[in-house]
Amino acid sequence: MKKSYTFLFALAAFAACRQQPQQSLTATNDTTSQHINKFSDATLRELYTLQDERKTVELLNFLNHPKPQYRREAALAFASVQDTLAIPQLLTSLSDTSAAIRTASAYALGQIGHKKAQQSMIRHLQQERHAAVQAEALEALGKLADNSGLNFLVNYRATNAAALEGQAWGLYRAGLRQVSSEQAVKQAVQWLTDSKLYEVRLAAAHQLARTPKLDLSPYRQQLTTVVTSDPSADVRMAVAQAFSKVNARDKASLLSGIVQSDPDYRVRLSAIRSMAGLEFEEIDKAILAGLTDQNINTAVATAEFLQANYAGADSNTLRKALAQVEDGRVRAGLIWVILRNSPEKAKLSQEYQQLYLSTDNPYDKAHLLKALSADYNNYQFIAKETFAASQPVIGTYGMEALTAMRQQGDFPKALEQNFADIFKQGIASGDVSLAGLAAGVIRNPKLNFREVYRDHTFLTEAQQKLVLPRDMETNIELQKTIDYLSGKEQSETPKNPFTHPIDWKLVQTLHPDQQVVIETEKGTITLELFVEDAPGSVANFVELVNKQFFDGLYFHRVVPNFVAQGGDKRGDGWGSSDYSIRSEFAPLHYREGYVGMASAGKDTESNQWFITHSPTPHLDGRYTIFAKVVEGMDVVHQLEVGDKIKQVNLILRAKTN
Repeated sequence: MKKSYTFLFALAAFAACRQQPQQSLTATNDTTSQHINKFSDATLRELYTLQDERKTVELLNFLNHPKPQYRREAALAFASVQDTLAIPQLLTSLSDTSAAIRTASAYALGQIGHKKAQQSMIRHLQQERHAAVQAEALEALGKLADNSGLNFLVNYRATNAAALEGQAWGLYRAGLRQVSSEQAVKQAVQWLTDSKLYEVRLAAAHQLARTPKLDLSPYRQQLTTVVTSDPSADVRMAVAQAFSKVNARDKASLLSGIVQSDPDYRVRLSAIRSMAGLEFEEIDKAILAGLTDQNINTAVATAEFLQANYAGADSNTLRKALAQVEDGRVRAGLIWVILRNSPEKAKLSQEYQQLYLSTDNPYDKAHLLKALSADYNNYQFIAKETFAASQPVIGTYGMEALTAMRQQGDFPKALEQNFADIFKQGIASGDVSLAGLAAGVIRNPKLNFREVYRDHTFLTEAQQKLVLPRDMETNIELQKTIDYLSGKEQSETPKNPFTHPIDWKLVQTLHPDQQVVIETEKGTITLELFVEDAPGSVANFVELVNKQFFDGLYFHRVVPNFVAQGGDKRGDGWGSSDYSIRSEFAPLHYREGYVGMASAGKDTESNQWFITHSPTPHLDGRYTIFAKVVEGMDVVHQLEVGDKIKQVNLILRAKTN
């Protein structure tokens, strides 16, 4: 986790006030000679620049540097560069005299994730005695292990708490890659019930929740005890998620009880999500409780659950609930289910079309447009609004609705050509989201679009109109679809060019615990920036803050008990900048309130970022962590799609003598 710092600086009285970019820099320039952060060291700046430029050969030279600090930083650099050419030398660095370097090398090898490092990692673990190195190496092993590596992990005998935590996270990492065994599952269950270490129980809970294709029914009793009594909400919510893999007669009553009694909304909504497959009559009280939950995220998750499990949902019950719901997203979810299950679709569709037309808020309109997709006869209305939309979010949600309709199992064959024409229009529209979403559905092998689009030059023509790297996400989608329609193997994902070097002058003005205040409609959120772990990402974020880029934007994506995401000028998640920055991976872990850079793949980050609602370890090492929330998590937990970011400001420090 991010280390804490002991620097004490007085905050200026005008800290939260609007400051112009030059003022914010001037306020800290007086202290640059005092070595504000570690990047006053020119060699460290050189190292991070080589990392940013992905220059493997030059970085390898630093692994032999006489100073341990530089050897460690060079090893960590390969966690971001991820070049297999570095594996032999990193394996050699596992024997370095410095434990910090051995730890960094193990982390980097795990990030590279090539199984040819497995046996060397196992041999090293058999002789390593330093607890921190053991922990990192065990977790790294889980990122590259096959069945033999898994067997070593399961049977490893940890001699200290740190190593035990590393072993538990190693088994989680292996399970995430679908490398698992009955012995690994039994070990996780035992840790959940017996261990007093939070990290061990958390890793075990996530292993059970996220390892695919498990049947956890034999462990129902142990899991019931944990989900109802573990002191950590983080553990309870992951175990509640794992209950989706349990078959038991009392499952409905157990999960319903959790929905109506657990004090943490994240546990409640996890229980709702695990109710898939249960009869509506068994869970109706829990569903109603979820829809009227005091936390909006639980209500949203309940509405989404109903959409995914609409068969059997009682329309009368849902109509009563609809009368009590005020949130636009929840209402739209209920409308979709009611409309989908109603024998009077035409009458209801007309009513809901009028509601859409009379609604002003673009996000509420977007949600309602999706709701109308429950009736196939609304497709022309949805298509018309999609292509005529003045706000990107409405068009994007409309195309999402159309693509979802086309992929329904009961899609009418008579409409196949109509939808093919719509998707072709989306590709040719010049809008990045419409083109990207349409491309995604066209390559669904179950829909056989190869027969429909004999000539797919319209895809290459659309691709040629894109502006890179700004439109890289759409470019990737189009290329995948071109490959599919051509019958070719998927092309290598195109890489963004290096166009945005780190602003070292700006970096050197930032304290290691530099804070940023985000003022929203719901309240204030304060972040601490991790400039020493992700200097390029932090510098980019601060540069945008100083330009007032985020002021007036919206949280355009909120996934309950996952993330709240903002920073997009389009307001629909498809907006990027005319440049990209590099991914920066450090041995940090996504816990509640950590802030990461959104991306469409490695090295495609620009201006979108997200805040986590709870531990999300499956994001570790895949999305840059550059900050954490230090105040205002209560605000984060109440954010909804469409909540405005009023302004974002650096907290300035008083000048020092």
